Amino acid sequence: MAQDDNSGKDLAAEDSSAHIAAPGASAGTAVVSSDAVKNPGLPPHRKRVTDLDPKKQKHAERTVFTLFYLSIAGSIWAVAAYMLFPIDPSDLGSVRLNNLFIGIGIALALLALGIGAVHWGKALMADHESIDVRHPVRGTEETRSRAVEIFDEANQESGFGRRSMIRNTLIGALIAFPLPAVALFRGLAPEGKDTEPVALLNQTMWKKGLRLTRDPDGTPIKASDVTFGSAFHVIPEGLSEIPHSEGMLEEKAKAIVLLMRLQPEDLHEKEDRKSWSYDGIVAYSKVCTHVGCPVALYEQRTHHLLCPCHQSQFDVTNHCEVIFGPAARPLPQLPIAVDDEGYLVAQSDFHEPVGPSFWERH
Repeated sequence: MAQDDNSGKDLAAEDSSAHIAAPGASAGTAVVSSDAVKNPGLPPHRKRVTDLDPKKQKHAERTVFTLFYLSIAGSIWAVAAYMLFPIDPSDLGSVRLNNLFIGIGIALALLALGIGAVHWGKALMADHESIDVRHPVRGTEETRSRAVEIFDEANQESGFGRRSMIRNTLIGALIAFPLPAVALFRGLAPEGKDTEPVALLNQTMWKKGLRLTRDPDGTPIKASDVTFGSAFHVIPEGLSEIPHSEGMLEEKAKAIVLLMRLQPEDLHEKEDRKSWSYDGIVAYSKVCTHVGCPVALYEQRTHHLLCPCHQSQFDVTNHCEVIFGPAARPLPQLPIAVDDEGYLVAQSDFHEPVGPSFWERH
């Protein structure tokens, strides 16, 4: 028993000595000794098959510029498909064919361009590790000269200046790739004669005697229906009866109006426009003069109209003058009156083009 007691004391002494040898160490603290594992460094560089075999390098080069050629072909095909497979609004099958073939062309152009660029970098560009030392401030003239040398070295390593087929096909693919987008966006513009934007936006469906109706059901609006502080979304009479295929959406986009009623004494009207309103009821185009968003938010207390897209604000009491935001001019006012039955009617069309101001620039 005495021996067991002594051995227990010896173990306790060893434990205490261990704590003394590593001051500040706890039961969960690892003590790093001097023989820690050293950094093994990078593994030996393995050359690619294109670095070892000139035939493989040539094959990779042909693959890259072939992919760039395919990208050019895809871009050209997308433009051709846009013309060969036009959309017929009455035939959904034409929409599917148009989207399918244009999509195939754009997908081929983008994928071939991306895969070719990746394969070029992996198989042909210089394959070695390097360290790029960066300076926090602009360098000296010697440093800038060295930068030019680095660009030259990059050119040599990538082979951009030396491999003319890859360079030329890459440039061709990059030039051809945006062409489908140009063709598609061009199709959004009106076609044929008399398509100058200012002329198109200067003429809407509104004309003398045409009744103001609710959007979208086309119910005519009486002056007595418009209470103080109210706002009505308005379209011309007969617009809701026009089929979509005959341009109903285009006409509505130009002719939409917001109708409001204020106290007559709150309106600060110009002398030549006092006849454009009726007993405090005014009508203004809903098409914002910034980029054409619908101005549909009416603040009753301040009599301000707000465009939700870019926060342009218009003062209804002062002919919808711009009081805030990027819009460049007031909203066009629609002259209104009341017919024999008490319905609100237009006196004429707008006296200026509706929509964004940039259409008026020549």
